[in-house]
Amino acid sequence: MTQAKKLDFTGQKIFCGIDVHKKSWAVCIRSEHLQLKTFAQGRPSVAGLLQYLRTNYPSAEYKLVYEAGFCGFGYQRAFTKEGVDCIVVNPADVPTSDKDKQQKTDAVDCRKLSRLLSDHLLEGIYIPSVEQQDDRSIVRAYQQMVQDQTRCKNRIKSLLDFQGIATPEEQEYKHWSGKFITWLKELPMTPSARVGLHIQIQHYEQTRSMVLLATRQMRALAREERHKDSIRRLRTIPGIGSIGALLLATEIGDINRFERLDQLCGYVGLMPSVHSSGDRESVKGLTHRGNQQLREMLIEASWVAVRKDPALTLAFEEYATKMKKNKAIIKIARKLLNRIRYVMKNETDYVTGVVE
Repeated sequence: MTQAKKLDFTGQKIFCGIDVHKKSWAVCIRSEHLQLKTFAQGRPSVAGLLQYLRTNYPSAEYKLVYEAGFCGFGYQRAFTKEGVDCIVVNPADVPTSDKDKQQKTDAVDCRKLSRLLSDHLLEGIYIPSVEQQDDRSIVRAYQQMVQDQTRCKNRIKSLLDFQGIATPEEQEYKHWSGKFITWLKELPMTPSARVGLHIQIQHYEQTRSMVLLATRQMRALAREERHKDSIRRLRTIPGIGSIGALLLATEIGDINRFERLDQLCGYVGLMPSVHSSGDRESVKGLTHRGNQQLREMLIEASWVAVRKDPALTLAFEEYATKMKKNKAIIKIARKLLNRIRYVMKNETDYVTGVVE
């Protein structure tokens, strides 16, 4: 009796599309020319999927893909640690036919991913380091707390407006000072209205304490040795403070991953949305794609920069003669972003009054 020859997929590529969910994965496996198998993995496991691939397609070159979502980049890092090529794609960048939209299931999604991966039609997004990702979490938590605090203020203002109560005009009552909070608590109201207002005030005070805690953590992060020099250089840019500098450092990370300014502008969201067909072309403002926090911060910083940097002042005045100011400031934001890129790339301080 002769021994059966062992399977050997050396030199072959196996493509695997994964539709990731919390309690299950839908997996589609295909070769370069055939769809091989679609199945559900009831207990999601990197080790379990790799064991299946290595058992059924030993020695093959595995290529995996899944869409960015709730699970972050942990699975990608786990596959990479095992020496397997795995990319994460932006769901909005996955080509989808009308048929796929009308018949959307987990099986259809994973088959689509594996097919597009084998056809080399998918491009993975940037995977930040664990350190950069964790630093981002502090900055984003701070931003969320600030947004929550603003919502609390607006709720209290709305309640006062509904009750027909005007806020004092004196300066010491503005900016939500301690005196203003005391005034709120002592307002003559019906018992039920007072209870409702006090609940809102308590929510605001709790949120404010969280903002203070997050601010202290932000300052501590900015003082750490790995960020200290880059934060100092970024703060030489007019309009960029400690929080803005930390936002740039944690969200952008390695500036060298952007070979051209247009790539960086696309990441931030300072690119126009263009629709062109035949002889017609329409520009519909800024694209919805991009990092919203970075874009908002850069536009706010640009209003400061045009007052402090003579070169940007001159550029803004020229733009303002041809278009509205809110459009002119977007062009200034692109210029400012280009200068930020130069500061980060060359590790040098910002120089005012330099014309590009």
